[in-house]
Amino acid sequence: MLRRRFLRLSLALVATGWLAGCAAPQTLQLDPQRSAEVPVTGSGQSVTVIAADGRDSEVIGTRTGSAMSTATITVYAHELIPRLQREAERAVREMGFAPTTQRAEGRPSLILTLDHLGYGRGQSRPVVGEARLEAVLVAEATNGGNTYTGTYTSRRTQSFAVRPDQEANARMVNELLSDGLDRAFRDPELGRLLAR
Repeated sequence: MLRRRFLRLSLALVATGWLAGCAAPQTLQLDPQRSAEVPVTGSGQSVTVIAADGRDSEVIGTRTGSAMSTATITVYAHELIPRLQREAERAVREMGFAPTTQRAEGRPSLILTLDHLGYGRGQSRPVVGEARLEAVLVAEATNGGNTYTGTYTSRRTQSFAVRPDQEANARMVNELLSDGLDRAFRDPELGRLLAR
């Protein structure tokens, strides 16, 4: 009798904890890294490199897919943008330029903007859920009155039987942003314009 009660209580606590975990908000700690080779076009010229956040909100979505859900997924700009800055500077350095954050009259510049980062609900099937992720990076290169703007979109659809935890979501969003960085800095037009 006591054993049965204890078992029921244990199951109730586990179920409550599981449901609370599903409804808990998540803050993702991200560290995206570019891995693709970049075209080398520079010969040591200084280039101003700036990473910026152009999103409307730091909340990228909810774990349930419902806009009214309190189970939000947040990526803070003050944590992510310095990492995007580091990767942009690394890419520009590997392109053959000398990156700096100081602006100067007549100096070529590259502004990398995180324009959109979204986490939405996909076409869920019975027992299986689906998350749709999208990242949009915009790179604007300016040199001598000329400007080149590239928009780079990365998308990912992830199916799951158990809703992803914070670590899994961070991994998926990191991979998404890393792909966006690869797409942006593989673009030969950026380097060509900066080298003019």
